[in-house]
Amino acid sequence: MNPFQSLAVRAVALLYLAAACTRATPVTSMTRGFDARVVNGFERARAATAPFVVLDSAVAAGYPREVRQCLADAHHGAMGFHHVNRGYVDAKVEVERPEILLYERRPDGKYRLNGVEYIIPYRLWSRDSVPPTIMGLNLKREDTLSLWYLHMWIWTENSAGLFADYNPSVRCADGGSLGR
Repeated sequence: MNPFQSLAVRAVALLYLAAACTRATPVTSMTRGFDARVVNGFERARAATAPFVVLDSAVAAGYPREVRQCLADAHHGAMGFHHVNRGYVDAKVEVERPEILLYERRPDGKYRLNGVEYIIPYRLWSRDSVPPTIMGLNLKREDTLSLWYLHMWIWTENSAGLFADYNPSVRCADGGSLGR
């Protein structure tokens, strides 16, 4: 096999792997009704986090393996376990570099990637200034934690909305603790 054929075989294998890693929910149904900036951002975030459907890959990229607390709300569902890459926490938000990956621990002990969260601490972007934006959307204020934030449910469809804080289909195995 010549080098070109070898490269082509690897490319096809990667495409099959990427297809296998995606969930059944069509991307179009999750982004229906949003403008091109959100659709493009969604697709870029999903592509950038595709390797992280396997927790070991996220750990290798700087996200922690163990997170003690699963955030849930009795009425709205859960956010899940927040795996924070502290190396990404700065004064900017970048679609392909989410500060937080949102995982759910399944009954079999495996982790399922559901979404991402973008954050900027107030110490880096004043609470009293205009909100930071991503994909043309303002981040929300979280005064208790002193940060700006925005969730995006890119791997598990959320009946409450793509950018809702909680996802009714996400559960904390132990019931979790009340979130924000």
